Amino acid sequence: MSATLTDSFGRRIEYVRLSVTDKCNLRCFYCLPRSFRDFAEPAHWLSFDEIERVMRAFGELGVRRVRLTGGEPLLRKRLPELARRIEALPGIEDLSLSTNATLLSPHAQALRDAGVSRLNVSLDTLKPERFTRITGGTSLEQVLAGLQAATAAGFHPIKINMLALKGINDDEFENMVEFCLAHDLTLRFIETMPMGKAGLEASRHYLDLQEVQKRLTEKYDLIPTLVPGGGPARYFRIDGSNLRIGFITPISQHFCANCNRVRLAVDGALYLCLGQEHKFELRPLLRAGIGDAELKTALATAIRCKPERHEFGEKPHHIVRFMSVTGG
Repeated sequence: MSATLTDSFGRRIEYVRLSVTDKCNLRCFYCLPRSFRDFAEPAHWLSFDEIERVMRAFGELGVRRVRLTGGEPLLRKRLPELARRIEALPGIEDLSLSTNATLLSPHAQALRDAGVSRLNVSLDTLKPERFTRITGGTSLEQVLAGLQAATAAGFHPIKINMLALKGINDDEFENMVEFCLAHDLTLRFIETMPMGKAGLEASRHYLDLQEVQKRLTEKYDLIPTLVPGGGPARYFRIDGSNLRIGFITPISQHFCANCNRVRLAVDGALYLCLGQEHKFELRPLLRAGIGDAELKTALATAIRCKPERHEFGEKPHHIVRFMSVTGG
C-alpha cells in the first residue's frame, strides 16, 4: 500500500481534524440551539486508545497535521495526555487545537508541554453584551484570560477566528484588527455556512468576505503573504506590521479543489467533507477487533469516497448535523 492517502480526484489527504467531544459550554446561535442537549453518549466516544490507533494508522499513511477540536475540546478530561500521545506518533509533525478559550487559562501550559504548538480561538466580538448574545455565555473575560495564558505559555501563532456576521458584528472588524495588532495575534475572517438548522438560520447574516477585504483595504495596506498551516485561508499582511489577516471563503470562493482534510468525530464517524453527509463508521470496526493492516485499508477505502465538493450554494438545506458534531 502507498504511504499516502489520495482520493479519487487526486487530492492528497494529510490533515485530520479530530473531534474529542461534541459537547460545548457555549451556545453560539449559528452552531447550536440554546436548548440542545442531545450529545453523543460517552460510551459511544472513541477512547484514547482507539483514537491513538486511528491516528497512528493515519500517520503511517501520510497524514502530517492533526487539529484537536470539539464541540469544545477542553471539556474532554485529560486532554493534554491525549495530545502527548498523538504528538509522539510517527509521521505527525504538527498538532494544533481549536477552542473557544473559556477554559484555556488553567490548561494552556500543560497543552503546550504536551506538544500542541498552535491555537485557533473563536472570538466574534470584543463587546461583553454582544458576546453574551452571540454565545449564550458570559465568559468574554475568561476568553481574554485564556489568550493571555496561551501567549505566556509560548503558543505561536495564535489565530483568532471571527465569523463575519452582517448586522451583528460587522461594525467591529477594524476594532478586531487593532486588537490583534496590539496582542501579536493572527486574525482570520470566516463566512457563515448553512450547517444544521442553526447554521441555516444564521445564513441570513451571511457576508461575502470580498466585501470585508475591500473595506479593510481602505484603511490598511494589505500585502499577500503566507502563514504556516494546512488550512484554506488566503492571507495578507498589514504593511509595516507583523499582523496576518486571513480570509476563509467556503461560500463565495470555495477551495474544494485543494481540500486536504477529513474529520473524525468523537463517535468514530469519519466525515469526508464538511458540506456533505458522506461518512465512514470506524467505531464498529475498532470494537470488532480490526487489525492494523485492515484498519489502514479501511481508511484508504474511505478516502476514495471523498466527494468532489460541497453544495452549500445549491443545497443549503442539505446538511442537517450541527457544526459541533464535526468540529468545523
